[in-house]
Amino acid sequence: MQNGTRLAAVDLGSNSFRLEIGRYDHGQFVRSEYLKETVRQGGGLDAERNLSTEVMERGWDCLARFGERLAGFHPEEVRAVATQTLREARNRDQFLARATTVLGFPIDVISGREEARLIYQGVAHALPQSDEKRLVVDIGGRSTELIVGQGFTPKVMESYRVGSIAWSTRYFPDGKFTARAFETAEVAAQAVLDEVLSVYPRESWTAAYGSAGTVGAVVDVLVAAGWPAGRVTRDGLDWLMDRLLKAQSADKLRMEGMRDDRRAIIGGGLSILRALFDLFGLDEMEQATGGLRHGLIYDLMERALD
Repeated sequence: MQNGTRLAAVDLGSNSFRLEIGRYDHGQFVRSEYLKETVRQGGGLDAERNLSTEVMERGWDCLARFGERLAGFHPEEVRAVATQTLREARNRDQFLARATTVLGFPIDVISGREEARLIYQGVAHALPQSDEKRLVVDIGGRSTELIVGQGFTPKVMESYRVGSIAWSTRYFPDGKFTARAFETAEVAAQAVLDEVLSVYPRESWTAAYGSAGTVGAVVDVLVAAGWPAGRVTRDGLDWLMDRLLKAQSADKLRMEGMRDDRRAIIGGGLSILRALFDLFGLDEMEQATGGLRHGLIYDLMERALD
């Protein structure tokens, strides 16, 4: 791959669509542009698992804007993927037909394990190289990926159908925060994730990292309140839940560091994160700066070098 080659990754997540653009420079990726739009596609599935017309229109409009930024890119320079919402959607072909046209590039609906693999690649490349055995957690809108790996190699990876949008819709209707709702949501999350201790035994990893989504939102709020940067602690999670309970609802929630697009889904994300802390017996989790879109970029680089 020649220095200066343009590369781009498009991530159609359940909460946000993201576009990462940059150039290859002596074995590294140097970002030049990053766009993110809150599409909330995961909240647009009806009882029959069909995407609503409104949410499809939001997605198409976003991808058309992304397509304008990708004008002139070659097919081998771009990779676009969709995750859990389109894995579930029965009318995904209807959405993808127009989405591919307005974006200008094919969109792959990847499996949960492929999503987990790419997340790990993005996280591993952003961390210092070492032989550390890592647990990587990514709580998305409709799925949560867990990976144990070492270096750039994922050893065990799985995707679970539990996410911040799905859990917020189910257990915090109308954005209401109650102690009973948190208890029910955490128990339900633990039921879905109950196999994690056998799949990812505590002795198989030495450090836990949280990527993107919910972990990033929680860290932003904790840092704004004076907690240490770059990590989530059990005490911090307790403090945040207490603040949500005092606010009583997402509409009334006003916190430094809390983006408007996160208020409606923070309850579900927080309950899942607390469930994982309890299952693994964690006291803290480090924030990882890499994620799915970075894994896509490194995948493109590796393909070009093969």
